[in-house]
Amino acid sequence: MFFQVIDILATTAFAISGASVAMNKKLDVFGVLIIAFVTSVGGGTVRDVLIGQTPVAWMTNMMYVYVIVGATIFTIIFQNKINYLRMSLFLFDTIGIGLYTVVGVEKGLMIGLHPIICVALGTMTACFGGVIRDILCNEIPVIFRKEIYATACIAGGVVYFALRQLPIDNNLIFVIAGAVVITIRLIAVKFKISLPSIYRS
Repeated sequence: MFFQVIDILATTAFAISGASVAMNKKLDVFGVLIIAFVTSVGGGTVRDVLIGQTPVAWMTNMMYVYVIVGATIFTIIFQNKINYLRMSLFLFDTIGIGLYTVVGVEKGLMIGLHPIICVALGTMTACFGGVIRDILCNEIPVIFRKEIYATACIAGGVVYFALRQLPIDNNLIFVIAGAVVITIRLIAVKFKISLPSIYRS
């Protein structure tokens, strides 16, 4: 139950993030919905296809569709209030990657994958929806720039497995690992911390 709540919260956060980006690009209503949709379930879809869980989650559970449509409508109605909050898009995106990281890691664990692969799945789940969103909106995906993005997801995944070695409730591990991703991302942006550049200029 707790796992499903985390999944729905992540879907909502990414739907708002995707819809906000689409509206900033002045897309029509259908375009806004599509961008919200691919941002929300793009990473999870890639993950499920790779691990052989088909049909993918959103095709067998209409709750995802309802949540995405609802979040999109919410974003359209309250676009002025959301846009007024300068950091809102960034915050929703950050919350999304934090929550989806632990969802992806847990999915890998459920089918007995190696911890390294589980962390990779968590990172993929968190980042690939944003990659598809940015490509469709004609932007260079954040993950391919020097910002601390995928690195934060990897760190959260490592913390997840470290905490599993301790006598801690699994739900608390979820929360802590997700919070680690969100915190690292927030700190990196606030203090302008980034990965070193491989280019001379």
